[in-house]
Amino acid sequence: MSALDTFESSAAFVERLRSLRNRRRDRKLELRGKVIRKPLSPAERDEVFRKTGGRCHICGGLIEGAWEADRVFSHSLGGQHAADNYLPAHPICNNYRWFYGTEEFQWILKLGVWLRTQIESETALGRLAAKAFCSHERARARRRIAGNPDTS
Repeated sequence: MSALDTFESSAAFVERLRSLRNRRRDRKLELRGKVIRKPLSPAERDEVFRKTGGRCHICGGLIEGAWEADRVFSHSLGGQHAADNYLPAHPICNNYRWFYGTEEFQWILKLGVWLRTQIESETALGRLAAKAFCSHERARARRRIAGNPDTS
């Protein structure tokens, strides 16, 4: 089933999203303790950064400052530790894409675009979502600050 498939009911859609999340969780648990992560050498990091001309491979934005080397094929998909399996990404882009399979990530993008349209159009759902999202982001910011007392 792909992100282009339609669902007969919202319950079927919810079930599909849950099954994707459960598959991701099970794979993550299966790999726990088996994955050995090695850092890239400075030369490898330079090679990875140059591949996209210093742009994030996820959003396309210019990378200024901190960046992460994101695996094209994750450990869970058999991805190897080699410079040709990495592309540069903003930390936030890499964080939100982290460990999602293709179909699940496509649904996340599709839902995000649809919900953004609802918010911009100020539908009842959009107003509710905007309020809930802003509350969620404020709580996340408070947790980050509380968890890192050195942040000013």
